[in-house]
Amino acid sequence: MTTGNVATPGDMGGDDHPGAAPVTTFAKLGVAPELVATLSAQGIMAPFAVQALTLPDGLAGRDVCGKAKTGSGKTLAFGLPLLMRIAKADPKRPRGLVLVPTRELAIQVHEVLEPLAEAVGRRAVVVYGGADLDRQVKKLAKGCDVVIATPGRLIDLNERGGVSMADVEVVVLDEADRMADMGFLPQVDWLLRRIERPHQTMLFSATLDGDVDRLVRRHLKDPVRHQVEAAVPTVESMQHRFLQVHQMDKVRTGAAICAAAHKAIVFVRTKRGADRLVEQLQREGVQAAAIHGDLRQSSREKAMVDFSSGRLPVLVATDVAARGLDIDDVDVVIHYDPPEDHKAYLHRSGRTARAGGSGVAVTLVLWDQIMEVERIQKRLGLRMPIVEIFSNDPRLADLAGWEPAEGAA
Repeated sequence: MTTGNVATPGDMGGDDHPGAAPVTTFAKLGVAPELVATLSAQGIMAPFAVQALTLPDGLAGRDVCGKAKTGSGKTLAFGLPLLMRIAKADPKRPRGLVLVPTRELAIQVHEVLEPLAEAVGRRAVVVYGGADLDRQVKKLAKGCDVVIATPGRLIDLNERGGVSMADVEVVVLDEADRMADMGFLPQVDWLLRRIERPHQTMLFSATLDGDVDRLVRRHLKDPVRHQVEAAVPTVESMQHRFLQVHQMDKVRTGAAICAAAHKAIVFVRTKRGADRLVEQLQREGVQAAAIHGDLRQSSREKAMVDFSSGRLPVLVATDVAARGLDIDDVDVVIHYDPPEDHKAYLHRSGRTARAGGSGVAVTLVLWDQIMEVERIQKRLGLRMPIVEIFSNDPRLADLAGWEPAEGAA
């Protein structure tokens, strides 16, 4: 197995990295002119590292094993070869298949691929649990060259005769590590065994050990391996603020931070807490919506679309609901309830400072949470004071504009 060189998106230039000349272009990598034109119309001029590394092998029909995280640009890395390599499909018999762990990721992948599919005369359909099954059956019957799906829902559709895997030519397993964590690998195996023709497989995962390694060895043939540094922030690439607040003033403090932000994601620990905080923020004049597992799918989708487009400035989320969110231009992440541990802190905070942008992660700390937060700081290698603050403090309007102490240790 060959191994790709490690690279970063910063190596590729482009709009997110002004001043750096692009090393290559989508056209030079072999991407079809109509796809290049569609990308250009969206302002996407130069490939990220994961795309530059993997596109030649993907377009050549090789099996690809990519180590890359959310935010690295992998949707185009697998989506462009898939759309260029598949034939037009018969109804209910897709030629391309993208398996993803969550409905939110399925929707995001579909949003990226749909206009590109149209540009080459293909139709992309998304199916996932929590949405109307009969409506999805009808969509598949109208024609589906590419299906983007969560494993459980695709099995349901297959068993009902709504879709067949027999004609699949290109398979993508996106965020395979999360599918393993969520217990989906037996379902993935079940689906892949129903593909009847020789096919190309592209797998992307943040880790390639354990169950994911077994999946690679079982289903990929002589894969080309590429390891890519993701376009997600480290502790050092964002600013951190730890604010001691008072219980009676906590909502107003959060509202003051949200009011000054362009886009803010606010993390809470419980679904009820998310709903309650949305009501409290709205009473303070902050437009916000919640995203969590108990909401109707239509409500979740509307909140995501409104937030992504900028119509909604504040999204209040639980940890589980926010997995896989890949939204640009989030300038503030608020840990309204402190995270459970340092890993959760990094996962939440990673929703900001993406693709070379800037961002602030701010943690609101009550007096009885100070020791817990200090333990998290220690694990992160951060030495920062927990600053007592009130909702009328002008510093809340510009969290990045003042430095409480040293940054990363």
